Amino acid sequence: MRKTSKGLVAFLFLILTSTISYGQLGFCLGSKGLPIFTENFGSGTTFGPQLPAGTTSYNYVSGTPNDGDYTLSSQINLNPSWHNSQDHTVGDTNGKSLIVNASFTSGEFYKRTVTGLCVNTTFEFTAWLMNIYNSASTGACPGTGIPINVTFEIWDATETTLLESGSTGDINGTPSAIWEQFGLTFTTLAGQTSVVLVMKNNGVGGCGNDLAIDDIMFRSCGDFTVIATGPDNATTFTTCEDQLPTSINLNVFSEGTNLNVFQWQESTDNTIWTDIVGETTQNYVPNISESKFFRVKVAEDVANLSNPFCFTVSEVFTVTVVPKPVAPTSNGDADICDGEPIPALSVTAATGEQVNWFDAPTGGNLVQANSTTFTPTNEGTYYAEAFVPNATCISDTRTAVSFSIREAPVVTDGSATFCEGFSVTISAEIDNVDYLWSTGETTKDIRVTTPGTYTVTVTNNVGCSSIRTVTVTETLIPVIEEIIIDHRTVTILTSTTGDYEYALDDLNYQDSNIFYGVTGGVRTAYVRNRCGRDFEKFDLIILPKFFTPNGDGYNDTYQIEGNSMVPKVKIAIFDRHGALIIYLDERNSSWDGTLNGNPLPATDYWYKANFIDGSEMKGHFSLLR
Repeated sequence: MRKTSKGLVAFLFLILTSTISYGQLGFCLGSKGLPIFTENFGSGTTFGPQLPAGTTSYNYVSGTPNDGDYTLSSQINLNPSWHNSQDHTVGDTNGKSLIVNASFTSGEFYKRTVTGLCVNTTFEFTAWLMNIYNSASTGACPGTGIPINVTFEIWDATETTLLESGSTGDINGTPSAIWEQFGLTFTTLAGQTSVVLVMKNNGVGGCGNDLAIDDIMFRSCGDFTVIATGPDNATTFTTCEDQLPTSINLNVFSEGTNLNVFQWQESTDNTIWTDIVGETTQNYVPNISESKFFRVKVAEDVANLSNPFCFTVSEVFTVTVVPKPVAPTSNGDADICDGEPIPALSVTAATGEQVNWFDAPTGGNLVQANSTTFTPTNEGTYYAEAFVPNATCISDTRTAVSFSIREAPVVTDGSATFCEGFSVTISAEIDNVDYLWSTGETTKDIRVTTPGTYTVTVTNNVGCSSIRTVTVTETLIPVIEEIIIDHRTVTILTSTTGDYEYALDDLNYQDSNIFYGVTGGVRTAYVRNRCGRDFEKFDLIILPKFFTPNGDGYNDTYQIEGNSMVPKVKIAIFDRHGALIIYLDERNSSWDGTLNGNPLPATDYWYKANFIDGSEMKGHFSLLR
């Protein structure tokens, strides 16, 4: 017998293990034939009919069965503590099942002779069972009730030779309806064409141990068989119509040790199958000119190949001939303005087809595989080619899709200033484009009277735009707020800020607002910028901090600096004890350091100056000799 290659072991194991279901006693793990016998107990809304004589020793009732009774019904919940469930048969209406209330004595409750079997053939028996006791019912059996436990036996026609048997084990009541499938496999002997199925209840009657049976089936069982080809043992084959005709080498692989016989079949629709005359070995090399399906009938005896109930069939091997694809349809070229995100180029291919992208109409480099979209990094033309996956089948031509980048206007941000009370013209600074300012204006230049940030969107003749930002500031005319005098130091303060120049004579301007060593007199403070100026007159009265009445002709008297200041102030001079020595005013503007013609000692003296504006200043000075 030819065994499977290592490449198919994993595949066969997956198929085999995936068919195993809970509650299995011995299912067929290989390929299966058509059902020889099925029993689904019919359908309808009435009870019955009664099973043929000899099928069961239980008593038939047209209603709810008690211990030792059975019925056929589309309703399982005949007892309030039984599940409200349909039968197992898929797709029928009002389908019936065999409902059995176990006898108080364990033993046989169902027997059926099955005929029409084939000699020297392995068969599978299956049946679906349910413990119909609802363990969630109120006030019924304790716990999950008495479990059901059924033994299946396959006997020869004389019921003297047991071919196979197996038991379900205890199946407890459940809170929801659960159908479970159980099965056995057995092999007929030479000359053996019928068997007897026996079902026995291993439990006893009482509260629980109530069951439903449905969908009993017998069918042939053979080694699991597949058809494969090529070094990778592929189980399908796809080719392109432009590569026809062609031939493939098909081989049969079986997971088992039976000495089988074969008959190859073919079909164009996977429904109607025709024997291929003369093809009865494990190898077949068909000539392929169209899509087709192949399978192999498998039997343990050559005589069984002609009986549809006595052979099994392999998995279907599918040959698919795909039409040569046409070039995909472009979804349009793409172009963007410089700086915008690059879009994906795209095409539409027919169902079942895929796309590769190249940088040339023929040959060239593959730039994107297996995608109907491609995002380029550079502008240019790219070419989409359709192909069918798993087949060497590509379109004769490629579809060109272009990507281009349009140049956007080049602008730079700028700034402008204007003087308080005036305006300024700002410009987009680019010609032959469309303009849209943030003010809504659409000219190249606009005049503004308010400081702030202005933008203009400029759009060229290819539809690309750029934004220029112009920051506009207002220059305020300076305003003198205060003049601070500290002896000969004058500081000019303004209520505004800016890039100002300062002067005390309107000629010699400086950046600093502080002047040192200023002589007394009537002064004028000036502040200016490019937009204008402000000025303010002030009196700078300088009272000496010392004098030297020594007759040298220099600094011999104490007097106000600047003759023009004399009328604006009256000064009282005191000695250290607070005694008044002299008043200085416009009639007597200086002091020679004497009192009543007598020189006073060298020491500090105090003064109090009262100005005509009502202000007052106090201090002291030194008389030096």
